[in-house]
Amino acid sequence: MNAPLRVAVLGARGRMGTAAVAAIDAAEDLDLVAAIGHGDDRDEAVRAGARVVVDLTVPSATRDNVRWALENGLHAVVGATGWDEDALTAVRAQLGEHTDLGVLIAPNFAIGAVLASRFAEIAARYYESAEIIEMHHPDKVDAPSGTARHTAAAIARGRADAGLGPVPDATQKDPDGARGAVVDGIHVHAVRLRGLVAHEQILFGGVGEGLTIRHDSFDRASFMPGVLIGVRQVADHPGLTVGLDGYLDLD
Repeated sequence: MNAPLRVAVLGARGRMGTAAVAAIDAAEDLDLVAAIGHGDDRDEAVRAGARVVVDLTVPSATRDNVRWALENGLHAVVGATGWDEDALTAVRAQLGEHTDLGVLIAPNFAIGAVLASRFAEIAARYYESAEIIEMHHPDKVDAPSGTARHTAAAIARGRADAGLGPVPDATQKDPDGARGAVVDGIHVHAVRLRGLVAHEQILFGGVGEGLTIRHDSFDRASFMPGVLIGVRQVADHPGLTVGLDGYLDLD
C-alpha cells in the first residue's frame, strides 16, 4: 500500500480552507501535514514534508504563493481568484524551470459547475444569443467570478467553432452599465446577495426558444470532491492546467 500523499493547505482558516482541511483530513489516502492560516509561516508546509499545497487564500497572496510553491518543489492546487493572463504567463515561465511540477488553477471545484461550462460550450454553437448571470455571497472580492469568465471563454470557443459572429445587441445607450461586463464577447452580470454561496445561470436564445443551464452550490461541501481530485491528480499533470475540466474525461 502506498504511503498517503502529504498535503498542506494555505488559507486554512477561511470558509473554503476550513472545509478543505476537513475533507483532506478525512481522506485515507491523504495526510494533512500543515494547515496554514493568515499570519502563519507557510514554510511550515516545506518543513512538514508536503508534496502538494492547496492555495485557498486571496487574490493579493495567491500569485506569490504559487511562485513559492514551485521554488520549493511543491505541486499546487489553487482555488484562490485573481488570475489574469499575465499572471498565468508568469506561472508557465516558472514551470519551464520546474518541468516535473504541476499547477492546477481551478475557477470552480464543483463538478456540476465544470459540467455546466462544458455543456455551455456545446450549446453555444446552436444559439444566436448567450449571456451569463453569476450570483455569489457579498463577501466575494472579485467580479465577474472566475467561473463566469471560464464559462464565457467556453461559449466563445463554441461560437468560434461554429463560425458565429458577435452576439446581437442593438443597445446604443447604457450610461449605468445595465448590460453588465463583456468577457470574450459575452455579457456577464454579477449579483452579490446575502444568503447565496455560488450560483450560475447560462442563458441561450434562438428563434422561438431559450435554453438555461443552471448550477447551484448551496454549501462549500460541494467543492470538496473537486479539491480532492485536484490534489490526487496534480502530480500526474505536469505544467499549468486552468480549469478542473482538464483533469476530467469530458470528451
